[in-house]
Amino acid sequence: MRSGDRGPVLYRMLHAMLPPVINAVWRPRVEGLGNVPASGPAIIAANHLSFSDSVFLPAALQRPVYYLGKADYFRGWQRYFYENVGVMPVARQGGDAGEASLRRGLQVLRRGRLLGIYPEGTRSPDGRLYRGKTGPARLAMRSGAPIIPVGIVGTDRVLPTGAKLPRMHQVTLRIGRPLHIAGRYGRSEDNHFALRSATDELMYELMLLSGQEYIDEYAAKVKSGEVTIGSGDLEELGGLLDEPALRRAS
Repeated sequence: MRSGDRGPVLYRMLHAMLPPVINAVWRPRVEGLGNVPASGPAIIAANHLSFSDSVFLPAALQRPVYYLGKADYFRGWQRYFYENVGVMPVARQGGDAGEASLRRGLQVLRRGRLLGIYPEGTRSPDGRLYRGKTGPARLAMRSGAPIIPVGIVGTDRVLPTGAKLPRMHQVTLRIGRPLHIAGRYGRSEDNHFALRSATDELMYELMLLSGQEYIDEYAAKVKSGEVTIGSGDLEELGGLLDEPALRRAS
Protein backbone atom coordinates (compact mmCIF):
# COMPACT_ATOMS: atom_id res chain seq x y z
CA MET A 1 0.00 0.00 0.00
CA ARG A 2 1.08 3.54 -0.77
CA SER A 3 -0.24 5.72 1.99
CA GLY A 4 0.36 9.41 1.43
CA ASP A 5 0.18 9.05 -2.36
CA ARG A 6 0.07 12.55 -3.87
CA GLY A 7 -0.73 11.54 -7.44
CA PRO A 8 1.14 12.18 -10.71
CA VAL A 9 2.96 15.48 -11.29
CA LEU A 10 0.31 17.10 -13.52
CA TYR A 11 -2.45 16.00 -11.14
CA ARG A 12 -0.65 17.73 -8.27
CA MET A 13 -0.22 20.92 -10.32
CA LEU A 14 -3.89 21.03 -11.33
CA HIS A 15 -5.02 20.16 -7.80
CA ALA A 16 -3.03 23.11 -6.51
CA MET A 17 -4.51 25.54 -9.07
CA LEU A 18 -8.11 24.44 -9.69
CA PRO A 19 -9.70 24.15 -6.21
CA PRO A 20 -9.08 27.84 -5.32
CA VAL A 21 -10.63 28.91 -8.63
CA ILE A 22 -13.58 26.52 -8.27
CA ASN A 23 -14.19 27.59 -4.68
CA ALA A 24 -14.02 31.28 -5.58
CA VAL A 25 -16.26 31.08 -8.65
CA TRP A 26 -18.80 28.30 -7.94
CA ARG A 27 -18.44 27.88 -4.16
CA PRO A 28 -19.53 24.23 -4.19
CA ARG A 29 -21.12 22.79 -1.07
CA VAL A 30 -19.34 19.65 0.16
CA GLU A 31 -21.05 17.50 2.77
CA GLY A 32 -19.66 14.41 4.50
CA LEU A 33 -16.01 14.94 3.62
CA GLY A 34 -15.04 13.00 6.73
CA ASN A 35 -16.51 9.83 5.19
CA VAL A 36 -13.53 9.57 2.82
CA PRO A 37 -10.77 7.56 4.57
CA ALA A 38 -7.49 9.40 5.13
CA SER A 39 -5.53 6.40 3.85
CA GLY A 40 -6.05 2.98 2.35
CA PRO A 41 -8.05 1.83 -0.67
CA ALA A 42 -11.62 2.93 -1.35
CA ILE A 43 -13.98 3.12 -4.32
CA ILE A 44 -15.48 6.56 -4.92
CA ALA A 45 -18.80 5.79 -6.67
CA ALA A 46 -20.76 8.81 -7.92
CA ASN A 47 -23.73 9.56 -10.12
CA HIS A 48 -22.72 11.01 -13.49
CA LEU A 49 -24.35 14.18 -14.81
CA SER A 50 -21.58 16.00 -16.65
CA PHE A 51 -17.97 15.87 -17.79
CA SER A 52 -17.31 18.40 -15.04
CA ASP A 53 -18.07 15.72 -12.41
CA SER A 54 -14.48 14.55 -12.89
CA VAL A 55 -13.27 18.07 -12.06
CA PHE A 56 -15.49 19.08 -9.14
CA LEU A 57 -15.22 15.78 -7.25
CA PRO A 58 -11.40 15.36 -7.24
CA ALA A 59 -11.02 19.07 -6.48
CA ALA A 60 -13.03 18.58 -3.28
CA LEU A 61 -10.86 15.72 -1.98
CA GLN A 62 -7.38 15.93 -0.48
CA ARG A 63 -6.37 12.51 -1.79
CA PRO A 64 -5.90 11.92 -5.55
CA VAL A 65 -8.63 10.01 -7.37
CA TYR A 66 -7.71 7.60 -10.16
CA TYR A 67 -10.14 6.90 -13.00
CA LEU A 68 -10.24 4.34 -15.80
CA GLY A 69 -10.34 5.65 -19.39
CA LYS A 70 -10.61 4.24 -22.90
CA ALA A 71 -7.24 3.17 -24.32
CA ASP A 72 -8.18 5.05 -27.51
CA TYR A 73 -7.63 8.32 -25.64
CA PHE A 74 -3.97 7.50 -24.97
CA ARG A 75 -2.52 8.72 -28.26
CA GLY A 76 -0.12 11.56 -29.00
CA TRP A 77 -0.09 14.43 -26.51
CA GLN A 78 -3.32 13.17 -24.95
CA ARG A 79 -1.44 10.13 -23.63
CA TYR A 80 0.87 12.36 -21.59
CA PHE A 81 -2.07 14.35 -20.24
CA TYR A 82 -4.23 11.39 -19.18
CA GLU A 83 -1.34 9.42 -17.68
CA ASN A 84 -0.32 12.42 -15.58
CA VAL A 85 -3.77 13.22 -14.23
CA GLY A 86 -4.32 9.72 -12.89
CA VAL A 87 -6.40 8.17 -15.69
CA MET A 88 -5.58 4.49 -16.30
CA PRO A 89 -5.91 3.13 -19.88
CA VAL A 90 -8.26 0.20 -20.45
CA ALA A 91 -9.10 -1.47 -23.78
CA ARG A 92 -12.90 -1.65 -23.92
CA GLN A 93 -13.25 -3.75 -27.04
CA GLY A 94 -13.52 -7.51 -27.14
CA GLY A 95 -14.99 -10.13 -24.81
CA ASP A 96 -12.39 -9.53 -22.10
CA ALA A 97 -12.99 -5.78 -21.89
CA GLY A 98 -14.98 -5.92 -18.63
CA GLU A 99 -12.44 -8.17 -16.96
CA ALA A 100 -9.59 -5.92 -18.12
CA SER A 101 -11.27 -2.95 -16.45
CA LEU A 102 -11.70 -4.90 -13.22
CA ARG A 103 -8.05 -5.97 -13.21
CA ARG A 104 -6.87 -2.41 -13.78
CA GLY A 105 -9.17 -1.11 -11.04
CA LEU A 106 -7.91 -3.80 -8.68
CA GLN A 107 -4.32 -2.65 -9.29
CA VAL A 108 -5.28 0.85 -8.19
CA LEU A 109 -6.95 -0.42 -5.01
CA ARG A 110 -4.09 -2.77 -4.12
CA ARG A 111 -1.79 0.24 -4.09
CA GLY A 112 -3.98 1.78 -1.40
CA ARG A 113 -5.45 4.45 -3.69
CA LEU A 114 -8.88 5.95 -4.33
CA LEU A 115 -10.56 4.61 -7.45
CA GLY A 116 -13.24 6.78 -9.04
CA ILE A 117 -16.13 4.98 -10.76
CA TYR A 118 -19.47 6.00 -12.24
CA PRO A 119 -21.75 2.97 -11.64
CA GLU A 120 -24.17 4.06 -14.38
CA GLY A 121 -21.37 3.54 -16.90
CA THR A 122 -22.12 6.74 -18.82
CA ARG A 123 -23.52 10.22 -18.27
CA SER A 124 -27.24 10.46 -17.57
CA PRO A 125 -29.11 11.42 -20.75
CA ASP A 126 -31.76 13.45 -18.91
CA GLY A 127 -30.63 14.16 -15.35
CA ARG A 128 -32.20 11.04 -13.84
CA LEU A 129 -30.35 8.23 -12.08
CA TYR A 130 -30.11 4.97 -14.00
CA ARG A 131 -29.55 1.30 -13.18
CA GLY A 132 -26.06 0.59 -11.89
CA LYS A 133 -23.56 -1.84 -13.33
CA THR A 134 -22.03 -4.43 -11.02
CA GLY A 135 -18.37 -3.38 -11.53
CA PRO A 136 -18.03 -1.43 -8.25
CA ALA A 137 -19.55 -4.30 -6.24
CA ARG A 138 -17.23 -6.81 -7.96
CA LEU A 139 -14.20 -4.70 -7.14
CA ALA A 140 -15.34 -4.28 -3.53
CA MET A 141 -15.75 -8.04 -3.18
CA ARG A 142 -12.36 -8.79 -4.71
CA SER A 143 -10.41 -6.15 -2.82
CA GLY A 144 -12.33 -5.76 0.42
CA ALA A 145 -12.25 -1.98 -0.14
CA PRO A 146 -15.30 0.06 0.96
CA ILE A 147 -17.48 1.92 -1.52
CA ILE A 148 -17.99 5.61 -0.79
CA PRO A 149 -21.23 6.81 -2.47
CA VAL A 150 -21.21 10.42 -3.69
CA GLY A 151 -24.29 12.31 -4.86
CA ILE A 152 -23.44 15.13 -7.27
CA VAL A 153 -25.98 17.89 -7.87
CA GLY A 154 -25.84 20.79 -10.33
CA THR A 155 -22.90 19.92 -12.59
CA ASP A 156 -25.26 19.29 -15.52
CA ARG A 157 -26.23 22.96 -15.25
CA VAL A 158 -22.61 24.10 -15.04
CA LEU A 159 -21.50 22.16 -18.12
CA PRO A 160 -24.42 20.62 -20.05
CA THR A 161 -23.65 18.03 -22.71
CA GLY A 162 -22.37 19.80 -25.80
CA ALA A 163 -21.54 23.07 -24.02
CA LYS A 164 -18.05 24.47 -24.64
CA LEU A 165 -17.88 26.89 -21.73
CA PRO A 166 -18.94 26.38 -18.08
CA ARG A 167 -21.85 28.35 -16.63
CA MET A 168 -22.69 29.65 -13.19
CA HIS A 169 -24.79 27.33 -11.03
CA GLN A 170 -24.66 25.94 -7.52
CA VAL A 171 -22.90 22.57 -7.21
CA THR A 172 -23.35 20.26 -4.22
CA LEU A 173 -21.36 17.13 -3.40
CA ARG A 174 -22.88 14.84 -0.76
CA ILE A 175 -20.49 12.11 0.39
CA GLY A 176 -22.23 9.20 2.08
CA ARG A 177 -21.04 6.72 4.65
CA PRO A 178 -18.83 3.85 3.43
CA LEU A 179 -20.58 0.70 2.23
CA HIS A 180 -18.64 -2.38 3.36
CA ILE A 181 -19.81 -4.71 0.61
CA ALA A 182 -17.30 -7.51 1.19
CA GLY A 183 -18.18 -7.70 4.89
CA ARG A 184 -21.93 -7.88 4.23
CA TYR A 185 -22.15 -9.90 1.03
CA GLY A 186 -18.94 -11.94 1.12
CA ARG A 187 -15.97 -11.84 -1.23
CA SER A 188 -17.27 -14.24 -3.84
CA GLU A 189 -18.65 -12.53 -6.94
CA ASP A 190 -20.10 -15.83 -8.21
CA ASN A 191 -23.27 -15.04 -6.28
CA HIS A 192 -25.14 -12.95 -8.85
CA PHE A 193 -27.97 -12.22 -6.42
CA ALA A 194 -25.47 -10.72 -3.95
CA LEU A 195 -23.86 -8.69 -6.74
CA ARG A 196 -27.15 -7.22 -7.87
CA SER A 197 -28.32 -6.62 -4.28
CA ALA A 198 -25.09 -4.79 -3.43
CA THR A 199 -25.32 -2.73 -6.62
CA ASP A 200 -28.96 -1.82 -5.98
CA GLU A 201 -28.05 -0.80 -2.43
CA LEU A 202 -25.38 1.52 -3.82
CA MET A 203 -27.80 3.06 -6.33
CA TYR A 204 -30.37 3.58 -3.58
CA GLU A 205 -27.78 5.52 -1.58
CA LEU A 206 -26.92 7.59 -4.64
CA MET A 207 -30.61 8.32 -5.19
CA LEU A 208 -30.95 9.59 -1.60
CA LEU A 209 -27.77 11.66 -1.81
CA SER A 210 -28.45 13.22 -5.22
CA GLY A 211 -32.25 13.53 -4.97
CA GLN A 212 -32.60 12.16 -8.49
CA GLU A 213 -35.49 10.13 -9.83
CA TYR A 214 -34.37 6.52 -10.28
CA ILE A 215 -34.96 4.59 -13.53
CA ASP A 216 -34.37 0.83 -13.49
CA GLU A 217 -32.86 0.73 -16.98
CA TYR A 218 -29.28 1.12 -18.20
CA ALA A 219 -28.47 4.66 -19.34
CA ALA A 220 -26.56 3.36 -22.36
CA LYS A 221 -29.69 1.62 -23.66
CA VAL A 222 -31.69 4.82 -23.32
CA LYS A 223 -29.00 6.78 -25.17
CA SER A 224 -28.93 4.27 -28.02
CA GLY A 225 -32.72 4.33 -28.34
CA GLU A 226 -33.00 0.64 -27.44
CA VAL A 227 -35.17 1.62 -24.47
CA THR A 228 -37.56 4.59 -24.36
CA ILE A 229 -38.26 6.25 -21.04
CA GLY A 230 -41.17 8.65 -20.58
CA SER A 231 -41.06 11.90 -18.66
CA GLY A 232 -42.89 10.42 -15.67
CA ASP A 233 -45.32 13.33 -15.29
CA LEU A 234 -48.94 12.81 -14.25
CA GLU A 235 -50.43 13.77 -17.62
CA GLU A 236 -48.32 11.18 -19.41
CA LEU A 237 -49.10 8.56 -16.77
CA GLY A 238 -52.80 9.22 -17.15
CA GLY A 239 -52.50 8.76 -20.90
CA LEU A 240 -50.76 5.42 -20.46
CA LEU A 241 -53.47 4.24 -18.06
CA ASP A 242 -56.24 5.33 -20.43
CA GLU A 243 -54.69 3.78 -23.51
CA PRO A 244 -55.90 0.16 -22.91
CA ALA A 245 -59.43 1.43 -22.22
CA LEU A 246 -59.41 3.48 -25.42
CA ARG A 247 -58.27 0.45 -27.42
CA ARG A 248 -61.08 -1.66 -25.96
CA ALA A 249 -63.63 1.05 -26.72
CA SER A 250 -62.50 1.25 -30.34
